[in-house]
Amino acid sequence: MIKSALRGLASAALIVLPYTAAPPAHAAESVPLAAAVEGLPLAAESREGYQRTAFRHWNAGTNPSDGCSTRAEVLIAEAVDAPDIGPGCRLTGGRWWSYYDAVSVTSASGLDIDHMVPLAEAWDSGASAWSPQRREAYANDQGAEASLVAVTARSNRSKSDQGPADWLPPAPDAAVRCTYAAQWVGTKLRWNLAVDDAELTALRNIADGCPLEPVSYEPAG
Repeated sequence: MIKSALRGLASAALIVLPYTAAPPAHAAESVPLAAAVEGLPLAAESREGYQRTAFRHWNAGTNPSDGCSTRAEVLIAEAVDAPDIGPGCRLTGGRWWSYYDAVSVTSASGLDIDHMVPLAEAWDSGASAWSPQRREAYANDQGAEASLVAVTARSNRSKSDQGPADWLPPAPDAAVRCTYAAQWVGTKLRWNLAVDDAELTALRNIADGCPLEPVSYEPAG
């Protein structure tokens, strides 16, 4: 899968777009990581009033008739080796690659579906002003490959609700950090979420070491 390849490798070339007139609403964007970071809105964060239940998940996914939740649909989509899908969307077998920690996983129960930008961080960064329907759409977003990521439960819980200033993937390949930062920034741009000073500084520092890393995103509807 394209997503699996992106996790394992740093991008080899910068995507340069020709000059065109302003794109229509919701058109896809692709820009270098450093430029994408500078495009993030800057604002103070506040967790006042946050409750995880403000983001309804997991819902019935993109195909409510298939009996699979968003979690199961992401697991199916991200499998390196496809699992068997039984009654009630029970998954058996299969294999996944957790790019955060470079671990191969052969049981769906050993995986968490991580929100690239955690729910609490999204709340801090602007989602507190959203409608419940928009928060549900965010929490179950399968419209962008980076939004939801199947990773080991250990790495997801190590990350918790921390941003790039406090946590980065522990995988030894430096390219993983470039990919992670690009996916984080792309998710924030997709949902028009802000960054605070510490987050912006951390992302700038990462971007300095990832000059060829592109950020691709499409604004959420």
